Amino acid sequence: MAAPRGRYWLVPLGRAAAALIVGAVITFNPNHSAVIGLIVFGAFALVSGVITGSGALALADRVVRPLFLAQGVFGVAAGVVVLVLGLSGAGLGVLLFVVSVWSALTGFSELYCGLHVRGKLAAGRDWLVIGALTAVLAIVFLLIPADAVLAVGLFGAYAVVIGVYLAIGAFTLKWGTTQPQPSSTGSHA
Repeated sequence: MAAPRGRYWLVPLGRAAAALIVGAVITFNPNHSAVIGLIVFGAFALVSGVITGSGALALADRVVRPLFLAQGVFGVAAGVVVLVLGLSGAGLGVLLFVVSVWSALTGFSELYCGLHVRGKLAAGRDWLVIGALTAVLAIVFLLIPADAVLAVGLFGAYAVVIGVYLAIGAFTLKWGTTQPQPSSTGSHA
């Protein structure tokens, strides 16, 4: 079921790097317009999709692998579409809609993968947390007022939080000495 422990840590590390770069760009760029949000989100979705999709090839689980492949393909497609829209001057409504849809689909998919392998695969706990945070981002983007500065700032904050978490998770996978074992009772409580 598990990916080889030796190399999979590079997947969350790559995702962490992409997220932290996005967080830094948003933090240090005074322009928090919808166009900048679309361009930064599009680049993030594209890079993250490539990393997630290619990392899925290392997974052996018949449920998890296709979900992460689909997540990668959706991320790449969303990234390309959003970059084109962002470069053509699309507005805040597009940013709110696309981030909501992307984060709902990828967040709940990753959350499900984490639940599916809970207690069996060390990366599962990270998938649970990142999936939950990403699903929460979808809800937040559905509920926030239509304000570009708020939307772009919240996306930047999300990127920093998941970037730090994924980096810690990557190094835990690399240097961790134990891997969760399935419970003997079959309970996941």
